[in-house]
Amino acid sequence: MSLEKDIQSLHNYESFARFIKVLDALREECIGDMHEAPTEQLQQISGRIITYDQILQMVDSKNLEKRHKDFL
Repeated sequence: MSLEKDIQSLHNYESFARFIKVLDALREECIGDMHEAPTEQLQQISGRIITYDQILQMVDSKNLEKRHKDFL
């Protein structure tokens, strides 16, 4: 099975949608952390944000959220 098919299969589960919602919240938390972070930590925080963004895009989080909006 390909990664795309695996992700589409996971879209059927509310628990996966909740997990992805947590990743989205962690991303937003990192963005908030940037405002108070010293300069030497900005690169590390930016890297985490990029990683969260990549995962959220890979799983099509917006579509997933729409599909399970009644459970999130």
